Amino acid sequence: MFREDGSSSVTSSPLQAFPMASLSPGLGSPYPWLRELKSEDRGLYLIHLLLACANQVANGNLENANVTLDQISQLASPDGDTMQRIAAYFTEALAERILKSWPGLYKAFHSTRISLVSDEILVRKLFFECFPFLKVAFVITNQAIIEAMEGEKMVHIIDLNATEPAQWRALLQDLCARPEGPPHLRITGVHQQREILEQMAHILTEEAEKLDIPFQFNQVVSKLEDLNIEKLRVKTGEALAISSVLQLHSLLATDDELRKKSPLASKNANAVNLQGARAMQTSQGTLGELLEKDVVNGYSPSLDSASSTPTLNTSAKMDSFLSALWGMWPKVMVVTEQDSNHNGSTFMERLLESLYFYATLFDCLESTFSRTSLERLKVEKMLFGEEIKNIVACEGAERKKRHEKLDRWIQRLDLAGFANVPLSYYGMLQARRLLQSYSCDGYRIKEENGSVVVCWQDRPLFSVSAWRCRR
Repeated sequence: MFREDGSSSVTSSPLQAFPMASLSPGLGSPYPWLRELKSEDRGLYLIHLLLACANQVANGNLENANVTLDQISQLASPDGDTMQRIAAYFTEALAERILKSWPGLYKAFHSTRISLVSDEILVRKLFFECFPFLKVAFVITNQAIIEAMEGEKMVHIIDLNATEPAQWRALLQDLCARPEGPPHLRITGVHQQREILEQMAHILTEEAEKLDIPFQFNQVVSKLEDLNIEKLRVKTGEALAISSVLQLHSLLATDDELRKKSPLASKNANAVNLQGARAMQTSQGTLGELLEKDVVNGYSPSLDSASSTPTLNTSAKMDSFLSALWGMWPKVMVVTEQDSNHNGSTFMERLLESLYFYATLFDCLESTFSRTSLERLKVEKMLFGEEIKNIVACEGAERKKRHEKLDRWIQRLDLAGFANVPLSYYGMLQARRLLQSYSCDGYRIKEENGSVVVCWQDRPLFSVSAWRCRR
């Protein structure tokens, strides 16, 4: 790094020196001085470059964005340290957002992309195994169902994301142990891939036969947004439970946002004041801590950002779907969602929130897996990378990953006629024991408004809440 007078500056922060570096193509590439940055300086500088690039994309300054992407590429790496890895995926997402402004070019680059069912099954399985979040959700959901169905002889469960048979295998075993004996159980699984439903049906039918439990599995091949409620075949006399795992947020997608504008955000999008970023401190710590050190235009997603939640965004599709679920009168409905505000009104707000959220997930992996772990690479690329791309690069109905905080789901479900069911002590105890069984001690459970938020350290990541119909 060099001062304006050309002398070396060992102690100056890369953030302080960055404004002196021209962002014009005349600089040339590569930028050899970027390679000389220390790990901690490189991490904060990557954040600075990502925010600079996002601001340039938001304002339509594509020439400058191109040069900044070139700089980022000198530092980012999908197999490097945590910041290098996450920067690689956010860079790809920003580049895709730019590319969408040339539809012909974008379609040509994606014309041979094929999504394989086997890949989806693999990555969901890896996510289930690598993190405790779904296991905690399943334990809490099953306990809420068992308590709600006490004494019931005909039980019908609707699984709106039927991908993981382990949850219902465990429930079959629990129901078999009931003092009054198991009920007749019917599970309706909803998923857009028939192969996944058939695999689940086979596994659960075998388990039910082994336990001698009367059982039926009803397959509904459909995306959630296209679901015909009548195909769920709810019968009179059945006690109904509904499980929704990481699904409801997709119904918030709507065509009315930016549909007649360029895929690039409006030039009136929030600009980021990069001059306000603080100098890097000597210890990097986790990526989450690194991000907390950087203040951007007075905006820093807090650990309790629910208190500053914006006005609830309306969605006719969501309102209609929740109304239909209420009309089926379930005894209990358990909702699991990512606990972050990725549905903000501006592009920059969404980018910053998603950077914090995924930085924390990448920190989880860094603490659990080696950097060369194939499982880690697959989860980061095939799952998190695709989610980041959807949040950052897409708009309108194409942007499905519209995750929201728990307090907003409480508002939505309350308006739809549902009342919160406080989770039981035993369910909480099971969840805490499950987390304690992990070799990594960074996971936490926090009770919030009668619901549960699963955290990494103090950062909320996933929420689980139970509901019943309110007359």
